[in-house]
Amino acid sequence: MSAPVSVATQLALFLANKPGTFAAVCRALSRAAINIYAITTSDTIDHSVVRMIVDQPRAALRVLEQHGCLVLESDVLMIEGNNKPGSLADITQRLADEGINIEYAYCATEPKASRGLLILRPSNVPKALKALNTPATKARPATAEKKPAAAPKKPAKAKSASSSDPTK
Repeated sequence: MSAPVSVATQLALFLANKPGTFAAVCRALSRAAINIYAITTSDTIDHSVVRMIVDQPRAALRVLEQHGCLVLESDVLMIEGNNKPGSLADITQRLADEGINIEYAYCATEPKASRGLLILRPSNVPKALKALNTPATKARPATAEKKPAAAPKKPAKAKSASSSDPTK
């Protein structure tokens, strides 16, 4: 894999789904000089789930808990990669080939940027890390001819004890 892949601590916050709640969290992190590298939100009727990768996860956890937030930590993969067609297809195919499910992912890249950042939650973080950090083997072209397999040798007929032993 040409893209750097590492394990990152993701914080998942459960916030009230009302104006100002998310702003208060962002303000608290800002006051603590905590930088947000990646963030995504999803909502339900009564709450929002905010997932984020920050530069200081332990400090962020303390700040968020002081503000009464329910916060869960989990390991995710942080993948820096090329911003070109096929980059995500390569990553997802390599994981699929290893039987690894992608539970969710989020990313953003400025259209003219040459690199982007993908946050990915695989079903098995250590196995996914290994799969993505192992150099890909080049598949043989579909037009390559395969040598025919050698025909299996026929086993020699076993002689029965009665026919090979004249005393019986």
